[in-house]
Amino acid sequence: MAKNYYDILGVDKNASEKEIKQAFRKQAKKYHPDANPNDPQAEAKFKELNEAYEILGDAEKRAQYDRFGSAFPGGIPGNGGQQYYTNTNFDGESFSDILENLFGGRGGFGRSSGFGSTVRESQRPSVQGRDIEHAITISLYEAYHGATRRVTKGDRTISVNIPAGARTGTKVRVAGEGEPGAMGGSAGDLYLVVEVASDPNYERDGDDLSTDVKVDMFTAILGGEVEVSTMAGKVKLNIPPGTQSGRRFRLSGKGMPRLKKRGEFGNLYARVLITVPENLNDEQRQLVEQLRNSFR
Repeated sequence: MAKNYYDILGVDKNASEKEIKQAFRKQAKKYHPDANPNDPQAEAKFKELNEAYEILGDAEKRAQYDRFGSAFPGGIPGNGGQQYYTNTNFDGESFSDILENLFGGRGGFGRSSGFGSTVRESQRPSVQGRDIEHAITISLYEAYHGATRRVTKGDRTISVNIPAGARTGTKVRVAGEGEPGAMGGSAGDLYLVVEVASDPNYERDGDDLSTDVKVDMFTAILGGEVEVSTMAGKVKLNIPPGTQSGRRFRLSGKGMPRLKKRGEFGNLYARVLITVPENLNDEQRQLVEQLRNSFR
C-alpha cells in the first residue's frame, strides 16, 4: 500500500521546505526511541517519520515522489530494510544536524539507539550534577545568633554555617556538594533548607518578635519599671501609670537580625499581662476593699 509521506509528517502537499523541517522536528522529538524506551509503536512511528523526511527533505526525491508516489524509481533509501539516518541536506542543515540539535544538548539522547544516531559519546556535552536539598531544624535562639550544622556526605563531614536572621524556608547553599556531574560536568550544589522551631517565649513575624511581660497591678496603676527578656539579654521597660492589660510596647531594634543586612534588626513588642495577688491576709484584703470603695 502506497504511503502518504505528507500525512505522516502532518503537512500539506504544498508545504514549504521550512514547514516540512519544522514538522519533522516536532514529530521526531515526540517519537524518538530514546525518549520512548520499550515502546514499539513509537519506534515504528519514528521509522516512518525518518523515511518520510528522507524523501520530502530532498528536493529531487520529493519531485520524484510527487510524480510516482512511494514506489518511485530507485525505491526508498535503506539498507536491508533497516532505516538509518542519512545526511540528507535540507536548507543548509543535515538530517543528523537536526537530531543533534533536538537531542544532543540535553544529556540523555546522544547515545546510540540502533537508529543511526550520529551524535557520538565524545560529542555529548557535559552535564552538571543535580542539586541536593537537606532539611535542618534550628532553634529561634540559633536563628538569632547564627548556628553551625554538620552534614555527612559519603565518608566526609561538612560544617555549614547558618547565618543569623535565618527563617523557615531559608536555603543555605554549599557549592559543589551536590550530585557529581556527567561527561566532565561540574557537581551540583547542596542546599540546607532551614526550619526554625517554635519558641515558648516569643512569637515571630518576619524580623519582629512579640513576648508577654508580667506587670503587677500596683506597677500598672502607679507606674514603674519592669525587666523584659530579649534574645540579647534583659532590658528595662518603663511602664506609665494606668497601663492596661494587653497594651503593647515597642522595643526598637530588639527583634531578629535582618538576613544579609548586617547591623539591622527588627523590633520586639512587649505585651503587658497584669497580675494580681493570689493570697491576701485579712489586713491586705481590707486595704484593697478600701481602695476599691474609694473609686465608687
